[in-house]
Amino acid sequence: MIAYVFPGQGAQYPGMGKDLYTQKAEAKKMFDLANEILGFKITDIMFEGSAESLMQTNVTQPAVFLHSVISALTSDTFSPDMVAGHSLGEFSALVANRVLRFEDGLQLVHRRALGMQEACEINPSGMAAILGLSDEQVEAICAEITDHVVVPANYNCPGQLVISGSLEGIQIACEKMKEAGAKRALPLPVGGAFHSPLMEPARLKLESAINATPFAAPSCPVYQNVSTTAITDIDTIKKNLNAQLTAPVKWTQSVQQMVADGAEKFIECGPGKVLQGLVKKIHKEAEVAPLDG
Repeated sequence: MIAYVFPGQGAQYPGMGKDLYTQKAEAKKMFDLANEILGFKITDIMFEGSAESLMQTNVTQPAVFLHSVISALTSDTFSPDMVAGHSLGEFSALVANRVLRFEDGLQLVHRRALGMQEACEINPSGMAAILGLSDEQVEAICAEITDHVVVPANYNCPGQLVISGSLEGIQIACEKMKEAGAKRALPLPVGGAFHSPLMEPARLKLESAINATPFAAPSCPVYQNVSTTAITDIDTIKKNLNAQLTAPVKWTQSVQQMVADGAEKFIECGPGKVLQGLVKKIHKEAEVAPLDG
């Protein structure tokens, strides 16, 4: 069985998507439509902009979504048995398996990005990558810190867990992680505490948009960040998507479940190779490849 996986924020790079735009008429149509929907020429930033301009949350998230979805939907080989996305990538996965229309998925991603940016401005916060400790050790240290918000946010692969919280909480947690033997406890260059309770203002705004958006029956199961299991029920998909912004991304557990359910090959749709690397660390025997690679 083949699993198609979709990356999240951080996979972007200058020039992304330009080859799709110039080589495929259908891709060009979709990019042009995206410019209309967003109200600005995101293609100019994607194709010609700097790395810095691509790092703004309101640009990054739609850009990664567009590259991922347009790659999948204009590919001659795209034929998933199951899909999953890392954080933002879950929206790409839901367009790719026909739960969301392209236009609706883009609108939700745009709303999500703006909401997250606003939440970051309300609460100065951040994230840090913790390398070399077990998930249980990281969870226990976060739980010890009761006077600041700090929680496990991204279960990326064994020995790599990203934490999220207030700036003070992150600082205290990083010191404790190093004392516990972490190889690295590295603050990340992100604007806020994604996948933590500090994203609640963004979650509330996104929830109303999700609930107003039509969802269709999926063409194949989606393994969502919140539940990690194969989901085909529309109401459950919506509920999990609503919970995603303030809940951890359980990527390790999702990949393990996909393997248990028969996935032998993982194909990454979108910019970069981050997910291919994580999948190999989670399950060494898995075959990984880029789309059309």
